[in-house]
Amino acid sequence: MAFLSPEEQLERIRHASVDLVSEEELLKKLKKSFEKNQPLRIKLGMDPSRPDLHLGHYVVLNKMRIFQELGHHIIFLIGDFTAMIGDPTGKNETRPALSKEEVVENSKTYAKQVFKILDPEKTEIAYNSTWMEKFNATDFIKLAGHYTVARMIERDDFTKRFSNNQPISLHEFLYPLVQGYDSVALKSDIELGGSDQRFNLLVGRDLQKAYGQEPQCILTMPILEGLDGVQKMSKSLDNYIGLEDTPKDMFGKSMRVSDELMIRYYELLTDFTQDDLEKLKSDLASGALHPRNAKVNLAKLIVARFYDQSTADAAEAEFNEIFVNKGLPDEIPESKMEARSESIPLPNLLSELGMTASNGEARRLIKGGGVKIDGEKVDDEKYSMELSSGLDVVIRAGKKKFLRLIVE
Repeated sequence: MAFLSPEEQLERIRHASVDLVSEEELLKKLKKSFEKNQPLRIKLGMDPSRPDLHLGHYVVLNKMRIFQELGHHIIFLIGDFTAMIGDPTGKNETRPALSKEEVVENSKTYAKQVFKILDPEKTEIAYNSTWMEKFNATDFIKLAGHYTVARMIERDDFTKRFSNNQPISLHEFLYPLVQGYDSVALKSDIELGGSDQRFNLLVGRDLQKAYGQEPQCILTMPILEGLDGVQKMSKSLDNYIGLEDTPKDMFGKSMRVSDELMIRYYELLTDFTQDDLEKLKSDLASGALHPRNAKVNLAKLIVARFYDQSTADAAEAEFNEIFVNKGLPDEIPESKMEARSESIPLPNLLSELGMTASNGEARRLIKGGGVKIDGEKVDDEKYSMELSSGLDVVIRAGKKKFLRLIVE
C-alpha cells in the first residue's frame, strides 16, 4: 500500500479532475483502506470501438496510473459486450453497434497499449462479456427493473434527441444499465471516466445500492481537445496523437499544439503539480521562458512517457534537422494521399495539393528555384515523384507555402 496519508492521496487523486462524487465518501474509503492496509478496487472501462488509443484516452489512464502508484488495485475493463450495444454518449442519433468480429479485432491491441501506461503485473484486465453473456431474458428484465424511464431520459443527450423528435432506440437504454452492472460484477470502490461519462458512472452507483453493495465513488476527467484546439481528440477527426505513433510523429504533432492549448496539455498529460503549472505560466508571461522552448519540453515529455528519454532526445534532434536547420516553421499543414502505382510530375502535384493555382505557375516556380522538398531545391520542371506508401516529405513552394505530404 501507499505511504501517503489518506488526505495526501486525495489531493493527488483530485488534481486536474472535473467531478468527484463524493469527496467525503472517497476520503472515508481511503481512510478505511489505509487503516486496514487493503487496496481499493479502481475500475476504468473502455469500449473497443476503434483499435487505437490516443492521448485523449491517456488522460484518464494516467489517473489510473496514479491510483496504481498509491497502491490500489486497478481493473481495466474492456467493454467487449457494451461495444456491441453502442454508447449513445454525445450522439444526436442512434449509434451503429459493432459486430462481434469488429469488437474482437479492436480488442487485440488494447491491453498492449494500456501497458505503455499501467504496470502489467499490477493490472487486472477484465471483459464484461464474461458476465453479461451469461445473462438471460429474466436477468435483463430484473436489471431494467432497477431504473426508471424518467431517470434515463434525464440524460442530456437523450433529452435533446427526445425534444427534437429524434429517435431513441430501446437498446440504447441498456447501455448505461450494463455499464452500471459492470460495477456490481467487479465490486468497484471507485470508477473513473471522461466527464461525458458522468451519467453512466452514476448509474453504477445506483445499481450497486440496488444490489446491496456500498456505492462506488466516481471521478471524471476532462475531455482533451485535439490538435485543432476545438473539438475533442479523435482519430476520425485526424486531430490526435496516438499512443502507437512513432517518436517522430509524436514529437512533430506535439509541436503543432497552440500556445494557448499547451498549458492544458501540460496539466493533463504530464506530472506537473499545480505549483509547477503556475510557475510555467509565470515564466511564459514574463518572457523568462519562450513558448517554443516550453513546447519542445512538452513534446519531449510526451515522447519519453511512451518510449524513453534518449528516444525523446533523438526525436528533438531529428525535428531540428528537418525544421530548424532548414528554416521551416514548426507548424506545417498536412495533406494525406493514397499511394499511387505511377509517378506524378511535380507541377501536377503542386497544383493538385493547392500549393499553386495551375501547372503553369508550378513550372515557373520550379524553374525559378522556388520549390524545395525536405529542404532540397528542385529546379527541374520535368521532375516526377513516386507516391509510394510511407512517403513523408515537407514541400515548400515559394517563401511562405509549406505542406507536409504523407502517403498512406
